Amino acid sequence: MKLLRATRDFPLAVRLLLVNQLGVNTGFYLLIPYLATHLTDDLGLSAAVAGMVLGLRNLSQQGLFLLGGSAADRLGARGVIITGCALRTVGFGLFALGDSLPLLIAASILSGLAGALFNPAVRAYVAQEAGDRKAEAFALFNVYATTGALLGPLLGTLLLLVDFRAAAVTAAGVFAVLTVAQSVALPARRVPKPETRVLGDWREVAGDRRFLAFSFALVGLYVLETQLYLLLPRTAADASGWSGSVGLLFLAGTVVNLAFQLRVTRALKSRGTGARWIATGLGLMGLGFLPPMLVAGVSTAHPLRLLPVLAGALLLHLGVMVAQPFVLELIPAFGRASLTGTSYGLFYAVSGAAAAVGSAAVGWSMDTAGRTGLSWLPHACCLALGLASAGAVAHLRRRRLLPAEPTSAPPHPTVPSRPDRLGRETR
Repeated sequence: MKLLRATRDFPLAVRLLLVNQLGVNTGFYLLIPYLATHLTDDLGLSAAVAGMVLGLRNLSQQGLFLLGGSAADRLGARGVIITGCALRTVGFGLFALGDSLPLLIAASILSGLAGALFNPAVRAYVAQEAGDRKAEAFALFNVYATTGALLGPLLGTLLLLVDFRAAAVTAAGVFAVLTVAQSVALPARRVPKPETRVLGDWREVAGDRRFLAFSFALVGLYVLETQLYLLLPRTAADASGWSGSVGLLFLAGTVVNLAFQLRVTRALKSRGTGARWIATGLGLMGLGFLPPMLVAGVSTAHPLRLLPVLAGALLLHLGVMVAQPFVLELIPAFGRASLTGTSYGLFYAVSGAAAAVGSAAVGWSMDTAGRTGLSWLPHACCLALGLASAGAVAHLRRRRLLPAEPTSAPPHPTVPSRPDRLGRETR
């Protein structure tokens, strides 16, 4: 009930985008976690070809974040959001239509392009509509996203009892509903005529050394968050000897997020600037790898050895809950309000590339640990990365290189007529 009351306190556009994010994550996690198995086991593709198909989705999304952000700034986020949802409808639908390699490649690229469009757009829209309550809005955003990330796999598991195509059609249907809903209900906003060229906007954002330093300092946030899907599940399964331990990690994290995300953000917001809590959250994320290190590489598995891994995962979740809303709040404060989408686009392009490289490095450390017996190595690397990122943000704050307080951008005037192609942002 508190969640619903908090949601109703925000403008209609923010409420719609929160529900939109619930649907986006439900549809995404309903299909994508099972795609690799479908490509290799059902279609008989080699691991290399399956990796290429999956990699094209990541590349088309992360490589085009900046383009999606610029489109939101110049064309209006509403139209970009609707287009992104429509493209993902088509992309996921193609996964259900056939098994030829060209069709799979097209589906993968369209699905990734869709994310590149609505990811920066939705965050820019929320940032502009929430005013001086950005951190609280993004805390709610995380809650709705986490709920969708829980519902999606549960629904996907049930649909896979039928077959993969049933899951793909359902996921496409979710995005089709979101496309129609945004077209009908998301308010249109007047977008001022751009006074600069796209390349000039990119140079302005990328030329802000403070913003680039902040983006690279946040590398640890996204690399460590990715370990909820790589290192910690492996550690949990090896230490406990129980295959269901992975599901318990996700369930516990989801419950904690739903119960405490909004409370944590509100409490911290009243006790200092966001930059201070970003560094704290990153430190907590790094420390989350200490408890699992104690049971890594144990010779005998036991269910009780899951407890240190569970404690580490909860500490990692807490760090994300502390840091992420303030990160998303701070990004628009670096530059002009008219470049909010471009700023989010560049930030997520850097973060996506860093997460890919960082996860590959953690994977290498896991392989090295398996060969050498240095079972603590991958956890130690994650600990060091979290503390280094926290130190980098703290250093930027001490040097006064971060905005002291995020400035709220005044909303664009509402167009009183029916919604048109102009718009705002979504994810």
